[in-house]
Amino acid sequence: MPQLKYEQIAEDLRTRIANGEFGPGDLLPSGRDLAEQWDVSRATVVKAYDVLRNDGLVAARQGAGFTVAETPVARPAGARRADSTRVTGGAPYRRLGIPDRAVPPPRVVDALGLKPGEEALRRIRLVLLDDGSPHTLVTAWFPPAVADAAPRLALKGPIAEGTTHYVRRETGRIPVEGTDTTTVRLADDEEARLLEVEQPAAVAVVLHVAFDESHRPLVCEEGVTASHVFEQVDNYPMR
Repeated sequence: MPQLKYEQIAEDLRTRIANGEFGPGDLLPSGRDLAEQWDVSRATVVKAYDVLRNDGLVAARQGAGFTVAETPVARPAGARRADSTRVTGGAPYRRLGIPDRAVPPPRVVDALGLKPGEEALRRIRLVLLDDGSPHTLVTAWFPPAVADAAPRLALKGPIAEGTTHYVRRETGRIPVEGTDTTTVRLADDEEARLLEVEQPAAVAVVLHVAFDESHRPLVCEEGVTASHVFEQVDNYPMR
């Protein structure tokens, strides 16, 4: 399906930011400049910037326009519905360690359809509460086909545009279906240390798997949240 003009503008800006043309805090092109460049109305440019702002990639600066966001946001695992944005449930986070390849736990192996002993690329982040305390420990596992095609996943720094957009750009594969499975168990010692809870500690675990249009898994995320900060709210029609 062809992209609309505002989507093309948003994607062009996203790519320029990802390529380092604009860094955190940098002022982005004005609405007037972009409208002239793309031969569109200012309203179309505003829609493009709204897309990027909803993804947490840009921020509005009073009287100046838009800048690249200085503090990237991330979401806990799951709840990636089509109508949700990256800032919906997004929060500051810390990247833990350096991405590496390892054999995932059995439930992730099953979710990604890996062979026994096959490695996947692992990225770990700690999503924070407003006061800076831990909220959710998220381990993202990417199957080899995705990791090989998207080499920046193996780098330590954050991916400003978000891994979903980056993987889509590099592979052409778009997430169209997600499955979330929530279970409860006791935290292991490392989880308790990172979540700053005393053992024994109950945790809620959300296993999120995103699939492309051919039902091939793109990523499996395991989000571990201490019971005292876990809350799940579902809103739905009853008629």
